[in-house]
Amino acid sequence: MSDDHGSIFDGLVGGDSSQWAFGTDFEDPLAGVDTTVPDGVDHAELAAYCLMLGDDALIMSQRLSEWCSRAPDLEEDIALANMALDLLGQARLLLARAAAADPGVLPALPEGSPVPPEDALAFFRDAGEFRNVRLAEVPNGDFAHVVARLLLFSAARLALLERLRASRDTVLAAVAAKGVKELAYHRDWAARWFLTLAQGTEESRRRLVTALDALWPLQAEPVAAHPVELSLARAGVAVDPATTRGEVDALLDQVLAMSDVPRPGRPPLPGSGREGRHTDALAPLLAEMQVVARAHPSGLW
Repeated sequence: MSDDHGSIFDGLVGGDSSQWAFGTDFEDPLAGVDTTVPDGVDHAELAAYCLMLGDDALIMSQRLSEWCSRAPDLEEDIALANMALDLLGQARLLLARAAAADPGVLPALPEGSPVPPEDALAFFRDAGEFRNVRLAEVPNGDFAHVVARLLLFSAARLALLERLRASRDTVLAAVAAKGVKELAYHRDWAARWFLTLAQGTEESRRRLVTALDALWPLQAEPVAAHPVELSLARAGVAVDPATTRGEVDALLDQVLAMSDVPRPGRPPLPGSGREGRHTDALAPLLAEMQVVARAHPSGLW
């Protein structure tokens, strides 16, 4: 539709296209930030650590985003989408930091590809190259499942980020400072719904207990130490996640006690996503997340 003043769509094309997600020049997420690697810190180890934390956030964000338009009501639909965006923002910064610390972590791309480093790491690595904990990747279940999973995930990540604010690496410290506020909301949202479902109907309680029992073998992985984490913790850059175990257990025990839900007794699942050993669920998740970028490797996302 148009008139003497031109098409009503003129403002959507031509000129400044910075609002569009394809074919634009997004600013470097670390622009203006000091990305110097602290003295005495191994560049490859720092990159590996950032991949661990970044992959945790990226994969959990993807699982939460799958709830868009599927939550029980509009308020919770928006809440889950916003939490997914929080984690996606953390992932972007952490993956960019990994590439800045050690460009050797970047996957091979077509010559001249304009894909920025954080997108290359998100869209052009295979499942075995991801370092996220398996708690983040298992398929979604019902609403009780997302509540239980988010409680376990956010309790561990919040305790870690609270300590990471003291990191000698300026980027990690800044990401942690912002992330603490976000994860506090995620944890509280999950704890509130955990209590609500536990004290709701017989069916809501049954579903919650079933979800928690299924996820429990994966809850120890986020608070288990990897050699890279231990090395960087000694250098004042990372956090030994094992030091958070007592705090995380206390928080979970408090929520379980308030909800009158017994602590599951299932043993931890052997292996670790930190070593690239994942469940069968990660590859299909990545295939869906990466399909468009891989089909158009010269695009900007």
